[in-house]
Amino acid sequence: MKKSINKYISPLILASALLISSCNKLVDLKPINEISDADYWKTADQFKLAANAFYNYQRSFADILNDNPHADIRADLIITRDGNNLFSSGQNTIPLTDNNWNTAYSRIREMNYLISKAAEYPNPADIALYVAEAKFFRAYIYFDLLQQFGGVPLVTIPLSVGSEELQAPRNTRDEIADFIVKELEEVIEVLPLESNIAAANKGRVSKGAAQSFLARVALYEGTWQKFRNNGSRASTLLDKAISNSDAVIGSGQYQLFAPAALGDSAQKYMFILEDEKSNPAGIGKSANKEYILANRYSFTQRQIRMNVTHSCLNNVFWGSKKMMDMYLCQDGLPVTVSPLFQGYATTRSEYNNRDNRMQYTWMIDGNYYWDNENPGSRVTWVGDAADIANSRGVHNGASNSGYGPQKWCTERRLNDNEEAYDYPVIRYAEVLLTYAEAVFEKNEMISDADLDKSLNLVRNRVNTTMPKLSNALVKDNGLDMRTEIRRERNIELFFEGFRLDDLKRWKTAETEMPQDINGITWTGTQWETRWPGISSQVVNGLLRLQTGRTWADKNYLLPIPTQQISLNNSLEQNPGWQ
Repeated sequence: MKKSINKYISPLILASALLISSCNKLVDLKPINEISDADYWKTADQFKLAANAFYNYQRSFADILNDNPHADIRADLIITRDGNNLFSSGQNTIPLTDNNWNTAYSRIREMNYLISKAAEYPNPADIALYVAEAKFFRAYIYFDLLQQFGGVPLVTIPLSVGSEELQAPRNTRDEIADFIVKELEEVIEVLPLESNIAAANKGRVSKGAAQSFLARVALYEGTWQKFRNNGSRASTLLDKAISNSDAVIGSGQYQLFAPAALGDSAQKYMFILEDEKSNPAGIGKSANKEYILANRYSFTQRQIRMNVTHSCLNNVFWGSKKMMDMYLCQDGLPVTVSPLFQGYATTRSEYNNRDNRMQYTWMIDGNYYWDNENPGSRVTWVGDAADIANSRGVHNGASNSGYGPQKWCTERRLNDNEEAYDYPVIRYAEVLLTYAEAVFEKNEMISDADLDKSLNLVRNRVNTTMPKLSNALVKDNGLDMRTEIRRERNIELFFEGFRLDDLKRWKTAETEMPQDINGITWTGTQWETRWPGISSQVVNGLLRLQTGRTWADKNYLLPIPTQQISLNNSLEQNPGWQ
């Protein structure tokens, strides 16, 4: 049934095809199956089937493992082994065409079409839920465009090749943001609570998902405006971020994944949770109440079909010293001031007394690890002799940057490309962090009570003895509250596609992005004898991974593709890209 929806070709794409028909095959305007439009849109189930297609448009593992607009490899905390990312080094240029732009408008057309057909349906109440889902995903895609390009053409009705809207100028950034907010506020009134969604429909958008996403949008745009000196607009948006994240918190529908049986490894196993045994406690996906909205996979029905484990496990992605130094010590203090920090003298010393998220996100030299190989995967799941005998062996940290990730890497035996853990499109931890940041940025302060109901729940999930973040802790140790709030976000949401967008909205990319990317501390440490072969790559005592990075103001937005401006002379290029 998805095909019967996809036959409605985006006019923006069609116009492109007509213009360059000498180079590319024209878009096929024939229906791709025998179901005619006149025969469709007759029942609520048909609207539901049409809405089902929109769930394929959520972010997925491809968005973080490949070079996509929100991937962390376009930021400053990790790089790929070739180190050559044009976007992270500020060397991207104006493209002729951009598939992200084209695909977005093709998808928006599908949603516009469903909404337009809904206006003709005789019993609106029967399909109200599916119209709300279409509007949610329309807002979802417009937010993606906003983050990439700023203001873009706002299209809310199906267009034909001759529609005058195809020659309209871009809507302003404020108009796009206001549309997204309005769209989400409308659907919040229609969508059901998570607890009211029937088992057969689990995974569909809930009221909490829409509130959470609105909080994300409002925080993003509110801070974008704040750090560009538009305080009035920022205040209004931050209020929306606060109220919507607070509503999700108060709803009692979601909770952080923290089964006692997994202890401080809970967060590690949440990211690789399957219904097949994928963790020492044998806990399945139904126990995860943290994923508010997820791109859902199944080992028996829908595998990820990307080699997630072998890509992530100390292979393609290399961590930076900058990232590693962000993890606090167990006294809640940064490595620069904590007496618990044991320095870099040995290959393992910097991991001691640190935030537990560090050891469960990164591999430690000399520790045993497991993957999906046979042998190499778990047997008993208790780390005993049998498990160790079947492991992939001890980790050799003298490779890559010296910092090897293990996030997203399964430990159960399966073939490559068969991983089937869900991708967290929105999770409750993000909502808690959104609340804390929005409150602080709105008021330039945050109470301990607000920290305790939000950020500290995330911080102490797997750090039960670490002191909470508090105003006293910040004051007594010469810390900065904004820095500490951002630190928690950087650590918790690492490798989930947030870092670059955060740097852009905070307007700190101009400071952070040009910095060199370094690996382990080599000079004066055990690494000198363990890894002598990299001596020529050591600069100022550190393994140098990348230098010569740049960032200009124009990089805060991507350029509008040349082809789109050729098709529509009313489109203006983003600043600095002319």
